[in-house]
Amino acid sequence: MISQRLERNQQISHGSKSSVSILDTLKREHVPPVYGFVNAATLEGETKTTNSVLTTWRDAGNYLGSHTLSHADLESVSAQDFEKEILDNEPALQQYAGASDWHWFRYPFLHEGETLEKRQAIENFLRDHHYRVAEVSLDFEDTMYNAPYARCMDKQRTASVAAMHDSYLAVADEYTDVFRSLAHTLYGRDIPYVVLLHVGAATAYMLPDLIAQLRSRGFTFVTLPEAMKDSAYAIDPAIGYPGGGALQEMLLAARKLPFPPNAKPNDALDHMCQK
Repeated sequence: MISQRLERNQQISHGSKSSVSILDTLKREHVPPVYGFVNAATLEGETKTTNSVLTTWRDAGNYLGSHTLSHADLESVSAQDFEKEILDNEPALQQYAGASDWHWFRYPFLHEGETLEKRQAIENFLRDHHYRVAEVSLDFEDTMYNAPYARCMDKQRTASVAAMHDSYLAVADEYTDVFRSLAHTLYGRDIPYVVLLHVGAATAYMLPDLIAQLRSRGFTFVTLPEAMKDSAYAIDPAIGYPGGGALQEMLLAARKLPFPPNAKPNDALDHMCQK
């Protein structure tokens, strides 16, 4: 088997305890610097807590990138308004990113434009403003565990939390297979995968075992800029793609190839610890 490389990405949000727990895990597991993607609008109203999270994240040796000012959905706003969201996010990045390169951009919801015209307008804007897109090439929707995890923890349902832990790792493992198979379909090989994760209590709890699981499958960890040097990330799907998705999803759609059948445990999670 060829050597695997993987870069983790965190989206900075509220929840300083989760962030600290994640930082502790990253340090203990010797994971190289990770990019967190910032919506500066979250700095308003909870300035002290959120600023502390960003400063702690940076001081731990990690990096910050742009996620628009207010997590704007490109499918719901004009290209011009979306460009303003990017520009209005820059002062916070200049303030908190230090000397690191914050010109990395993650599309909210992975929506890169429902029409080709809008997609190309934003691509041109980002290029003119010296941004690189931090594409996602492995995603298992970790956020679906946040609400049920909080409910079960509040009610001290230890058996449910244990079941959720196993589900989280099983879904992550399944989608590791899915996105690896897509890479082989599209490129004929594995690539350095860029994984989308979010700061939250569920992922903070699962992260040590997730890292162990990935390592058991032969993955090692590299930085986002190193991963993005791979030629796979230079291929532009050049399509409008309503609903968005990971890079391989858009490339499949451009070639009119189907995404593999899949199912996530959303319904089961929605019912956990409701009573």
